[in-house]
Order: sequence, then C-alpha cells, then structure tokens
Amino acid sequence: MAMFVLYESSSGYALFDVHGLNEIGQNVEAVQSSVSDLARFGQVVKLTAFHPWQTAQDALNQVNAVSEGFMSEELRSFLELNLPKAEEGKETKFSLGVSDPKLGSCIFEATKIPCQSNEFVQELLRGVRQHFDSFINDLKPGGLEKPQVGLALSYSRAKVKYNVNKEDHMVIQTISLLDTLDKDINSYAMRTREWYSPHFPELDKIVNDNYMYAQLSKIIEDKSKLSEEHVPMLTEVFGGDEDKARELVEAGQASMGPDLSPLDLLHAQTFAQGVIDLTDYRKKLYDYLVVKVKDVAPNLAALIGETVAARLISHAGSLRNLAKHPSSTLQILGAERALRRALRTGGKTPKHGLIFHSSFIGRASARNKGRMARCLAAKCSIAARVDYFGDSSSADFGEKLRVKVEERLDSLHNVYAMEEVLEDEEIVDASGEEIDEEEAADDVE
Repeated sequence: MAMFVLYESSSGYALFDVHGLNEIGQNVEAVQSSVSDLARFGQVVKLTAFHPWQTAQDALNQVNAVSEGFMSEELRSFLELNLPKAEEGKETKFSLGVSDPKLGSCIFEATKIPCQSNEFVQELLRGVRQHFDSFINDLKPGGLEKPQVGLALSYSRAKVKYNVNKEDHMVIQTISLLDTLDKDINSYAMRTREWYSPHFPELDKIVNDNYMYAQLSKIIEDKSKLSEEHVPMLTEVFGGDEDKARELVEAGQASMGPDLSPLDLLHAQTFAQGVIDLTDYRKKLYDYLVVKVKDVAPNLAALIGETVAARLISHAGSLRNLAKHPSSTLQILGAERALRRALRTGGKTPKHGLIFHSSFIGRASARNKGRMARCLAAKCSIAARVDYFGDSSSADFGEKLRVKVEERLDSLHNVYAMEEVLEDEEIVDASGEEIDEEEAADDVE
C-alpha cells in the first residue's frame, strides 16, 4: 500500500510520497538510522506537492486549525488535488500519515482518506523536518528561519490572549481581593467606632451595621448641631424610616458624650469615609466576580453559587486543576489541616471543606451533612470538567445537576423522617391497634 506524509511547516503545507519502505523497513529503529543520512532518506521520501502560505495571517489561521485538530478548506483542497482519487465502493490503496491523531480523524470523516499517526510516522516527520530545506528548490538563505520566528511569535501571542472560557486567573485574584477588603473594612469600621463612639455613644446602640454607622457619622459630624434639618438625610440612610431618623436626632440632642476637637472629628471622618469607599468598591468587585465566574465556570456557579465556585477554583489553583481533582479530593478542599491532623492522631477525617458554605450542606441535618457533601462533591466535579473541557458556555448541565442534588436532599429528609418514626417503641396503626417496631418496618418495606 502506498503511503503519503503530510507536513505542516512554517512556510506552507508539504506532501511527501514514501515509496522506499522496502529499503528501510517498517520498524522505528531502521527509520531512525536512515534519518541521519540525507542521501538515504532522500531516496525514501520524495516531495510531491508544496502549498506556500499567502500571508502571515493565513499561516497563523492554518496552524491554529491544525493545532486544534480541524481541517481547513485550504488543506482539504490541497489534499484532494494532490492525492490519488479514491473510487467509491472500492478500498483505498494508500494512506496518509499525519502528526496529530485528532487531525487524522477529522480528515477521514470529511474525505474518507485513511490516516495513521504512529511512532513510524512521527520518525518520518522528524526526518522531513530535519531536511526540509533540502527538499524545497530555490530556497533563499533564511527562507525558513524568518517564517518560523514570525509564526512562532504570532502563534504564542494568540495562545496567551484573553480567553473568556478558560480565563480563571482574574477569578482567583478577585476572590483573594474580596477577602482582603473584608479585613480592611472591619479594621476601618472598628477604628471609626473607637474614634466616634465617645462623642456619640448612643449611636452604637441604634445602628449595628458598619456601613450605615460610617454614613451617619459623616452626616452628623458634631452631635450638638443635630436638628430637624438632618432628618431627610438621615431618613434616606435608614431606607425611608423617618421614625428611626427622629429617634437618632433626639438621642443626639440628649447625648451625654463629650465634645471632640476639630482634629479628632477629622480623623473620625477620615476613617468613616474609608469604610464607605471600601464598601462601595467591594460591592462593585462582587458584581464583577459574579459575572466573571458565570463566564469562566457557568455550570459550577449554577450548582453551588458564584462565591463558593470562586473559592474552589482559587484553592485548587485553576479551573484546570479543579477539573482534574477526583470528587473525594474536591470534597475536602480547604480542610487539609484537619485531614492531616486526623491522619496523624487517628481521629475522624473531615467530611467537607469549602463546599460546607453551600446552601445544600446548611439545609441538611447534622447526620446527613456527610452524605450531602459526597453527593455535592461528585456533582461539582462533573460541573468543573464540563466547564473546562466542554465547548459550550451554557449553564444547562449545572442546572440539571442542581435539580439532582435537590432531589437527593429531599430523599434524605424523607428517609430519616421515616426512621425517626420507626424509632418509637410502639407504633399505633390507623385502626388503633398497637404493633411493634419490627412489624412496622416490614410494612414500610
């Protein structure tokens, strides 16, 4: 059977006819020994056709298609023009050697040309790559090196460009920044209360929320100046509760706190403004995280929520690493210290890690949390793999997996509700007769 080899160079497509197989044999060692000798290798492999790229963009498009395992229309035309015509209903008397099995499958599906990609073909392509400049006539000095460098730069630049489906680096940075902001906001809020509460101690009892406390301290400033003119602004901060605003004004007018110097008030206002600015920025950053996680891992976000999904991706290092983790590892992500302690001391191993923050685990009873953690981890593992390895950007899989987890949670509630009933020493049936526990269990089965 005749054999051809397809070589994708930086200058264009090249098709070689392998017609001296009897001289080198079909074993890899014989091919390797002939590759080093150009005279011997040149008798085995002959250039049949060469199709150069027209532009640098055309070269980049063709190489991208080959690297993804797709056959472009240009490659199809090149093969159909230079390979022997295959007659319908008859067995093809030649095969095509390619570097990528995925590309070979695509070529066979589209053109019915039998393709092979094995170690023997790879050694032939290695020899072609080594002596390629000798097969091309009228090649100018540097005619291969310059296209190789230019195409390599363009291809690498295209590969590292932003990819909305696989870009998880920003998710990791965003969730880390949210944690940092939470610590900074709490620190600033504590300082704001420490600076301002001696001046207006009643405000601590009226307002518990730190963001609202900072807003009110900015509006009030000096409590001795509180009057009815502040009521509309205070009402807006309280969400339309005018009674609460008037209560605050009355408390300020009757407050027993000492006055603060203008410099002390300035420091308190600075910290209050810091709380407001950081909280507003955190809200915007959280909205960005929600959108980003839905783009990067839509199915995982639909299953367990955007925040928990982002924490899993961040802890695993990337969506790729998370997709490679088995469900048993995903289940305890975030509880590594507890696991090591349990293994060291012989205690009980943790049942869940970061997925404990999912609403499913919180809604499960104490005796069911471990079962729900295993079920949820298995579904999260499937969702992560669909998000990373799949081509679709929809959340359909995540929605269906969420329904499955909901059904599992409901079934656990029903099963253990029945067990609690059967735990009674005696069960009275509908007729009023008493039956023992074993008979009741048999009836349920």
